[in-house]
Amino acid sequence: MRALLLTLGLVASLQAQDAPVLDSWTEDVSGKWYLKAMTTDQDVPGKNQESVMAMTFSVLEGGDLEAKVTLRVDGQCQETGLVLEQTNDPSRYTAYGGKREVFILPLRAQDHFILYCEGELDGRQIRVARLLGRNPENSPEACEEFTEFAKAKKLNLEIFRPLQSETCSPRGN
Repeated sequence: MRALLLTLGLVASLQAQDAPVLDSWTEDVSGKWYLKAMTTDQDVPGKNQESVMAMTFSVLEGGDLEAKVTLRVDGQCQETGLVLEQTNDPSRYTAYGGKREVFILPLRAQDHFILYCEGELDGRQIRVARLLGRNPENSPEACEEFTEFAKAKKLNLEIFRPLQSETCSPRGN
């Protein structure tokens, strides 16, 4: 579960005053999304994965989202998922009974958004931002917007850019 938290950045409680949120959330986030970049406000063990698989978001009944990702943990592939519960704010979701908040912030760059969260991980406060896109190719415009967002939120500007992998292969195979 910790790996899912690090991969999705689902660590709670955000005041998104500086975030570029649209007035009405119309983009359908269901489907496959690739992690293009990630940054935090501090060092997080395990964030520098060798490669990552695409995440899948599915819209559930009532507007909740299910996020699934396959991770390589201790050399083994594991699929894990989490339900994000819809709130009155169309860009804000909660998880774990409202203890964590996740903001989906659309960008001007087509087919990209920032997944931004803030909260507690292993007894310390942490803020995480992830740039997600519909395809694995690099978008300079999206990367520039992500860097501007990181600066505005005073996040680490040493942005991690993972290698994309279509499948998870257990180590040694």
